[in-house]
Amino acid sequence: MNNIPTVTKNLLIINVLMFLGTIVAQSYGIDLNEYLGLHFILADNFNAAQLITYMFMHGGFTHLFFNMFAVWMFGRILEQVWGPRRFLFYYLLCGIGAGLIQELVTGIRYITLESGMSPEAIEGVFNEGAKALSRNMNFVDPAMASLNLTLNTSTVGASGGVYAILLGFGMLFPNQPMFIFPLPFPIKAKYFVMGYALIELWSGFANNPSDNVAHFAHLGGMIFGFILIMYWRRKNRRNGYYYQ
Repeated sequence: MNNIPTVTKNLLIINVLMFLGTIVAQSYGIDLNEYLGLHFILADNFNAAQLITYMFMHGGFTHLFFNMFAVWMFGRILEQVWGPRRFLFYYLLCGIGAGLIQELVTGIRYITLESGMSPEAIEGVFNEGAKALSRNMNFVDPAMASLNLTLNTSTVGASGGVYAILLGFGMLFPNQPMFIFPLPFPIKAKYFVMGYALIELWSGFANNPSDNVAHFAHLGGMIFGFILIMYWRRKNRRNGYYYQ
């Protein structure tokens, strides 16, 4: 751990500690993901602070492991290039941006579902939906069930920031060869990033509720990362020096 830059190391430690804290809290009947995960803005459990806290919560060990592996593999390189302050700002801002995109997409889904429902059905979801999900139950009516999941399901994970890190690596080192399992040959980082973005875009529009993945949040992290890096490049060119 001594050769890992400060911010990257602390991100790894905080995420692992939060995951362990979630396990301990569950033994006392407390669901930290419910409190700290990102809820839709119209939900009773929504809190603006969740736009930050959701980034440090995870839905399981596999979810945590792959996110932290990416932070370790690519984040430490960005931190060495940018320095700790710029890297931390980039990571947090892109994570918040991913959460905002998730809120926007959830809002569009909510409006679409609500438009075809009666006021009584909508009121029933608001009054009883969260309680039903807390008991691992949902409404029999498909529209009410979908609206309930949209309204009362939280988003957790560092993936928005992670996808921003992947984008940053691809933009700083576009021609860096990477070996990606199961491909038997290396591909350039820029193609790796573009491929991931296209997969997330396709998966998001496929709208398969069973995969339980916030694909548009991933894309949101990449979008905010792209905007921020392009802003930094333009700003530094105006100041008379080149910045990757």
